[in-house]
Amino acid sequence: MKTFTYEKPASVEEAVGFVGAGTRFIAGGTNLLDLMKLQVETPDKLVDISRLDLAKIEDTDNGGLLIGALVPNSDLAADTRVREKYEVLSRALLAGASGQLRNKATTGGNLLQRTRCYYFYDPAMACNKRAPGSGCSAIGGYNRILAILGTSEHCIATHPGDMPVAMRALDATIITLTPGGDRRRISIHDFYRLPGDTPEIETVLEPGELITHVELPAPVAGKQLYRKVRDRASYAFALVSVAGLVSVENGTIATAQLAFGGLGPMPWRDSRVEESLIGKAPSDEIFAAAADILLADAQGFGSNDFKIPLMKRTLIACLRELTA
Repeated sequence: MKTFTYEKPASVEEAVGFVGAGTRFIAGGTNLLDLMKLQVETPDKLVDISRLDLAKIEDTDNGGLLIGALVPNSDLAADTRVREKYEVLSRALLAGASGQLRNKATTGGNLLQRTRCYYFYDPAMACNKRAPGSGCSAIGGYNRILAILGTSEHCIATHPGDMPVAMRALDATIITLTPGGDRRRISIHDFYRLPGDTPEIETVLEPGELITHVELPAPVAGKQLYRKVRDRASYAFALVSVAGLVSVENGTIATAQLAFGGLGPMPWRDSRVEESLIGKAPSDEIFAAAADILLADAQGFGSNDFKIPLMKRTLIACLRELTA
């Protein structure tokens, strides 16, 4: 075991003041502790933020919600306001992990969970995300759960989350505190980075920057849905998933907000897909055309080729339900 120091700050400001090279924040620890046990993560210092006052869900003046970064996934999913106004988020949370893990996992940590690529978790294998410049064993290897969109020659890892997919469909805003004391508001659409030639850099957060809240805008009209396709009924990561909010007026699709999991290195959203639906009468032909737009640049790597037709069938089925 690699030794590390441990700090328990009394405030958010004190927490970011502890940052330095090799420092990691820890709250629920449901992902970080696993990575430390495997020596994938070897921090010099852990800053325990679990006791900070960031576990509230509050109404905002514009009719939305302000969610503290330490709100457990189970509490967020069970909140009456979330269940009634943001059903897609509640369903996504309940589709993730197990009840025990949801009791510990936090809102901020869920946004930052790392890929479950087999090669990332095995220090004996080459992985540019874990060891930059070492190569990508997944390309040409067993890549069944990995990405078909947004990949690069350096990395084909997939973002594993459910909650972040729903958050992206909901146009969430991530609020942070930097080590310099500045508050930042980051749209979730700008929060994640494609791998390019630096797959180890996964978000736009600065070193030591702490997520304090997530803000949801006022709920929109229409039906909401989260569908997750996986290898078993529970406790499995998505092969593909869809978070959708769609409204129909006078027989045509008036609004559409769609995000996808299991496809890329981030929760995926393509405005062209939504634009292709708006103003059209619901039909399988229109739905199939939207799926073709989504998957136009998709590339399988052998073991995950099946994701392309699977995603098309799943999106068509979801749009049927959302427009029924």
